Amino acid sequence: MEDRLPIRVKLAYGAGEMGPAMAGSTMIFFQLVFLTNVAGMAPGLAGSVLLIGKIWDAVNDPVIGWLSDRTQTRIGRRLPWLLAGVVPFGLLFLLQWWVPPWAGPSPTQQAQLFAYYVVVALLYNTAYTSLVLPHSALTPELSHDYDERSRVAGFRQAFALGGSVGGLALAIPLFQVLATFPRTTQYFAYGVVIACVGIATMTWCLIGIWKRAVSSNERRLRIEEVSIVPQMPIREQFRVVLRNRPFLIVCGIYLFSWLALQFTATILPFYVGNWMRLPETFFPLIALCVQGTALALIPLFGWVSVRLGKKQAYFIGMPFWLAAQAGLLFLQPGQNALMFFFAFLAGAGVAVCYLVPNAMLPDVIELDQLETGRRREGVFYAFFVFLQKIALALGTFVVGQALSVAGFLAVPPGEPLPVQPDSALQAIRLAIGPMPALCLIAGLVFTWYYPITKKRHEEIIERLRAKSGDV
Repeated sequence: MEDRLPIRVKLAYGAGEMGPAMAGSTMIFFQLVFLTNVAGMAPGLAGSVLLIGKIWDAVNDPVIGWLSDRTQTRIGRRLPWLLAGVVPFGLLFLLQWWVPPWAGPSPTQQAQLFAYYVVVALLYNTAYTSLVLPHSALTPELSHDYDERSRVAGFRQAFALGGSVGGLALAIPLFQVLATFPRTTQYFAYGVVIACVGIATMTWCLIGIWKRAVSSNERRLRIEEVSIVPQMPIREQFRVVLRNRPFLIVCGIYLFSWLALQFTATILPFYVGNWMRLPETFFPLIALCVQGTALALIPLFGWVSVRLGKKQAYFIGMPFWLAAQAGLLFLQPGQNALMFFFAFLAGAGVAVCYLVPNAMLPDVIELDQLETGRRREGVFYAFFVFLQKIALALGTFVVGQALSVAGFLAVPPGEPLPVQPDSALQAIRLAIGPMPALCLIAGLVFTWYYPITKKRHEEIIERLRAKSGDV
């Protein structure tokens, strides 16, 4: 069957997600704690650095998505972006883990640190979007089959979680080997490893999907020649996107799922170190438990998605995550075994967070194609990636501001970790429990209203084939 992909193509396409996911999860789990406890930046300033970087994404995400849709080359719309973005992505990621020699606690030094990390964040976010968004937009181009999309999304998200797990697993031995070195050296070495892996896996992706991506582009051009519809201006494209009710529902699911993930991931190292009073090296083990469980459960929830539906899979997975957040709120220092148990429960919800919204989005794109006669994957994925980054930014910014207001003590480079005041500890507990739980409940509400079933999608595909003559 033409729309079924060989395993080698699915593996290569999934590998393209591994490096960016490894980099992204490293920043989700480590960036705020790096800026405060290694670079010595005040938590309010550190949260603002990340927020400014994501505000820039409000500009570059839709613009790059629009440009990606309009790129016309003999190898298609997406591959040129992947070719051009690989090396800048790796280098700019590395620069985020370098502590400049002017780092220090004085107002002037803090301002200089802030300026450096803001500039690097702006450049890195541009390179990240230029690589990740066109890669994501290839999902509906590689296959038009409903169930195959779920399988492709499963491969992609499995590699994403594999990257997250692999990055966390690398952190444990790397930090142990470099334990006698300053924390600045440890984090920079970690950045070097992640950047090299990212460049290597994206190269694998390009080699593996090249032929399929080029042939899929040729097929798209044949279909669009039959559907003679004038190119819409970018403003009108965005209006069409925002009028697509199923897409807005998927956006709600995605936004609140990732906001819950970001609240949890950002505060987790502070929770493990300051509330549970465990060594710094203990945190990667907890994060590894969450991500490793999610990776193991991706195939199960992919099967549930195919057999019962994407909506049902989400409803099955999320209660586990809610139970975990409630448990972490009431957990006391010394209850380490329970902490691992709650990490396992959270992993089930994280698996669904990665899998289900990404499997829903291609169906929404097809509905738009049926209504407008054009495929605009880049525009839709631009909004999707933008929502993810907004969730990452808001989660980190809110946590940073909460810690700052609560009197959290930052650590100048080279200094030992201080004892935090009770107000900061209570802010950490608030960010690990109620804040993520409210987001998860909102995601469940949006999921209830998602309208595209498997039967409805089959009807959409049949009508598209009838219009294009591709039967």
